[in-house]
Amino acid sequence: LFNVRDLLVHRSGLPLGAGDLLYFPRSNRTVQDAVRALQFLQPVRPFRGGYDYDNILYIVAGALIEAKSGMSWRDFIRTRMLEPLGMADAVPSLELLKTTNVAGRHARLGPPVRGVGPMQVIEPDESPVVDAGAGINASIADVAKWLEVQLALGALPNGKRLWSAESAAAMWSPQVVVASSDGPTDLNPVRSIMQGYALGWFVQDYRGRRLISHSGGLSGQVTQTALIPSAGIGVAVLSNTEDSVSGGIRNALLDHLLGVPAYDWVANYVARNKLAAESAVAALGDGDAQRPAGGPSLPLSAYAGRYRDAWYGDITVKERGGALHIDFAPHPQFASRLDPWGKDAFRTRMTPGKGEDAVVSFAVSNGKVTGVTMKALSPLADFSYDYHHLAFVPVAE
Repeated sequence: LFNVRDLLVHRSGLPLGAGDLLYFPRSNRTVQDAVRALQFLQPVRPFRGGYDYDNILYIVAGALIEAKSGMSWRDFIRTRMLEPLGMADAVPSLELLKTTNVAGRHARLGPPVRGVGPMQVIEPDESPVVDAGAGINASIADVAKWLEVQLALGALPNGKRLWSAESAAAMWSPQVVVASSDGPTDLNPVRSIMQGYALGWFVQDYRGRRLISHSGGLSGQVTQTALIPSAGIGVAVLSNTEDSVSGGIRNALLDHLLGVPAYDWVANYVARNKLAAESAVAALGDGDAQRPAGGPSLPLSAYAGRYRDAWYGDITVKERGGALHIDFAPHPQFASRLDPWGKDAFRTRMTPGKGEDAVVSFAVSNGKVTGVTMKALSPLADFSYDYHHLAFVPVAE
């Protein structure tokens, strides 16, 4: 029996990022659409058979809060958490921000792919559908209040409680194994022996202590939140870049507060970023990705049509001006020309910053298209661009 706890601990059996493309980046779909889509997502392991991170389950949890409380998720979080904590700057959704004093977001948009190239300012592109999983916008002063109540096991400065000590213990109790290893290495001196996932928190060892942590990422920003309860330490790092340096800054702060010998964590993470970028360029080229061998086996007009995936919705392929063009019904901003990209496959040419390009492959039998699958073009693509979970079939017009 699937229970509320199962929504929070990523052991449903669904694959990593299942269904994220329905609402990320911003689409025209709703929370109700995400809840309905859940039934069509295909598991890759038995129920409670292992760990895979899935944002959609937190969206469902937010819908459950609304159904049980009779309040909107935004009002529930505002009245039950933000106001009691005195988080005066915080709002439960980007749409509710009333100030322009907000950090600008930055990303590398290529060439050849996102994650490589010069840093550029970008605009937020998350949908309100993700509010229950990633909607809270807060200043660092307000985040500090959240860290304090966590370390106080739910107790507020006025003596009242947001949650009980028993609930605090439950939140930090691992429910599923995320990873295990032989421990620290020269390249990662704090690699944990065991990492688990609790109720919204990762739990692992860090320099001989228990570390409670979580990261978060949206377009143009990455955050880190970390607690070492035994030392009374709480750290938050809010970065306005997609480069993964926030984890290094977090570790440097933790090491400083623990009084351990200094380690150049920023250099460590910069080197990791450089290696990932070099690997992408090696695979794709530093200008444009290299076209694979092969091409269309049918006239371009034979690929045109409407295709439907059960959880995502429709795409439409049209021949226009001697080329194919694709439209994604949930994501109008993905509209793109399709260029040949191997046997019966094409790649998109999306406007930079509007979405990750995809390789669109057509299954052909007896001279007709029988299905369409996709995958992200870039090896650096965020897992939320889960094109690979799509399976389109032709729709009769």
